[in-house]
Amino acid sequence: MKNRYTQIFRRRREGKTDYKKRRALIISRLPFVHVFISSRNVYAEIARPAAEGDRVVASANSIQLRKLGWTGSGKSLPACYLTGLLLGTKSKEAGLKEEVILYTGLKAYIPGSRLSAVAKGLVDSGIELRVDKETFPSEDRLSGKHISEYAKNLKGKEEFERRFSGLIARKLDPEKIAEVFEAVKAKIVGGVEK
Repeated sequence: MKNRYTQIFRRRREGKTDYKKRRALIISRLPFVHVFISSRNVYAEIARPAAEGDRVVASANSIQLRKLGWTGSGKSLPACYLTGLLLGTKSKEAGLKEEVILYTGLKAYIPGSRLSAVAKGLVDSGIELRVDKETFPSEDRLSGKHISEYAKNLKGKEEFERRFSGLIARKLDPEKIAEVFEAVKAKIVGGVEK
């Protein structure tokens, strides 16, 4: 009896590349958005597939939001939305006019997640994206109102300091996170960040 062995490519073994999705992406020849959420920040880019390698059209990350006044978490739902909005604005300035595909690789697209918040930011900036709009988080969660309400409920308790120590250290009142969100969103839409 013959020994049947199917080789699994290294990047698939390491959990980095879904070759079936990647092949379909390359065949489509449409630009795609790739999102990476680290332990502290969100990174997103729109690229065009090419034979010699992907060419980046525009990129944005949550670190750039600090220049616009965002002092909240770099990986929260509001930060993900703002990063998507910033990426969409930059890619439109770079001349992107066609439809974009959301490439998740081996990660699942979960409705209401941080990945869907980035997608909502892209759609709100005017980018045409192949994604179901019903999977986007609610406006209250995108703007951080849920964080503000939770902070109001914990105000005066000892857990307040522990839960919001990072925001307090960056001199951001957790109850005013929605106001800061709206101010940064207005700057992005107004075209402050180049």
